[in-house]
Amino acid sequence: MKPARLPFVVGGFLLACPLPTAGSTLVAPPAPLANAPPSYVVGTGDVLQILVWKEPELTREVNVRLDGRITMPLLGDVMAAGRTPTDLGTELTRSLTRFVEAPLVTVAVTQANSTRIFVLGQVKTPGVFPLGGRMTVVQALALAGGFTEFAKTERILIIRDEPGLRAPFTVNFKRLEGDNDLSQNVALKPGDTIVVP
Repeated sequence: MKPARLPFVVGGFLLACPLPTAGSTLVAPPAPLANAPPSYVVGTGDVLQILVWKEPELTREVNVRLDGRITMPLLGDVMAAGRTPTDLGTELTRSLTRFVEAPLVTVAVTQANSTRIFVLGQVKTPGVFPLGGRMTVVQALALAGGFTEFAKTERILIIRDEPGLRAPFTVNFKRLEGDNDLSQNVALKPGDTIVVP
């Protein structure tokens, strides 16, 4: 007699595996990959969709203000910046239990405006570009179409709005190109502005 099988879904496909029998050992699921991408962190300027199950008057789209907060009915201002959507949804669920029976809150990022970079100056296509994961100065310059013929590539400025970093720092593309100095290929952060003089 074949053992009973337990259904489960993988990649949208319904599969089945044998149920454990008496005396058999269970194998633990694999640990998450060490190099798995980090969860998205909400930032100022992002637009969030707050979905409260069976509570349409609490479901809404909200902007994350410059102070990092959102405003929710019944709760007032809630800090959203610096948290993952899952963490924020968990806090909103917990906070709403004072007003709603068994609330279930889901937070989705509809516009990731905080993860942008800006490229200005002597590039062929200056503008605002999404920062989708890890990106370096060279990759950002490629998105902007590369340099114009008048670009001063030894004095590229990166302006970063970060506590403790007041002045812009420079990148010397000529050292990267000619001397293979990879220290010049700086990893970018959300909100960075690249200025090519």
